[in-house]
Amino acid sequence: MDVQSIKNRFGIIGNSPALNHALNVATQVAVTDLSVLIVGESGVGKEVFSQIIHALSARKHNSFIAVNCGAIPEGTIDSELFGHEKGAFTGAVDSRKGYFETVNGGTIFLDEIGEMPLGTQARLLRVLETGEFIRVGSSKVQKTDVRVIAATNRELLEFTQNGRFREDLYYRLSTVPIRVPALKDRKEDVPLLFRKFVVDFAERYKTNPVQLDDEARNMLLNYPWPGNVRELKNIAEQISVLSKQPVLNATELRRFLPDKMPNRLPVLASVAGGAEFSNEREILYKLFFDMKKDVTELKKMFLEILQNPSMAGNMATYTKESLMNDYAAGHSHMNEQPTTVLQTPAIQNTVPQNTILPNTAGHAVILPHDHHDDEIHHHEEVEESLNILDKEKELIIKALKKHKGKRKDAALDLGISERTLYRKLKEYNIEDL
Repeated sequence: MDVQSIKNRFGIIGNSPALNHALNVATQVAVTDLSVLIVGESGVGKEVFSQIIHALSARKHNSFIAVNCGAIPEGTIDSELFGHEKGAFTGAVDSRKGYFETVNGGTIFLDEIGEMPLGTQARLLRVLETGEFIRVGSSKVQKTDVRVIAATNRELLEFTQNGRFREDLYYRLSTVPIRVPALKDRKEDVPLLFRKFVVDFAERYKTNPVQLDDEARNMLLNYPWPGNVRELKNIAEQISVLSKQPVLNATELRRFLPDKMPNRLPVLASVAGGAEFSNEREILYKLFFDMKKDVTELKKMFLEILQNPSMAGNMATYTKESLMNDYAAGHSHMNEQPTTVLQTPAIQNTVPQNTILPNTAGHAVILPHDHHDDEIHHHEEVEESLNILDKEKELIIKALKKHKGKRKDAALDLGISERTLYRKLKEYNIEDL
């Protein structure tokens, strides 16, 4: 089947080279049984490509199911995909077949595969490698013959580098990658798509199709379309319903386009290089790591002062009284925080008397000295692991030790459900403490 026939059959509009290439790859890989990874921004139509691959494959007469991995709660996704036995968990009153069992012989489309938990990724890898799976709460190995097509709007290769996606699963899924182009990369298709949508909506709402003048058409072409085809379709529907003019000019079209580009980054902070944090836990880890770095630098500064007393002389030029006077004079016309005076016992024996160091507010800090101990203690830096999974495992072990092995109390202290804690114990192979 040629590309144009596929477009007519599945209602695909456009003639851009990138779109035609993606359709050609989908057509060629459909007749095989290889796993396929469809990559593209949200709203480009990745699910349509999975339907094309299934419809042109030898499995076309068998079942096809689409599963959004990001829409299934973490605690139930294993049960949804692989099934469970009666009594496997609270609420499991009967045995249940999972998708890999019910779609045996067909095709399963795993959308937003990047949101799949790591434990489920391990189970999926086993299905891809051996065709075997085990129901939740069972020890019986079952066989299945399912073709897996996955899709994501993220860069999974970056996820593998920070431990959020299994590298072996990534290479197993991406046997044949298909990249669906974003609408901003196929601008020549925008007028065709818009015309198709307004004609469809005119038939639905019993109105005349809205047309665009040249200026409005150029505005439509130059808009970046962050929501891709889905956003274009929504705007076409709004125009079809709300516009009172048969021909839309640029001024009227501007009313239907967003004034500002939406911020599509679901994060509160970012690291150098643009890495995103998927949840609050990772944001807290980042803050803890930054605090650790600041403390380490402060320790190094203390040691340098101890080893080179002349540095302390250069930094400490004020007495306590003159420092407070300078601060009082500056604070009268600057709304700043008061000077912090450290009284921590851990540093009283490691810094010369009346050493003045800058604090985070930009003022000096007076560090008193205990005359009874002038020894310099040995200091050794130990590099800690910054892997998020290691930190999570460490926190779980600490919580269990703190509550003497009581999972309910440990889960409450960790801010997770007892079921999630149980799954984490199995995932990290943690024995009861």
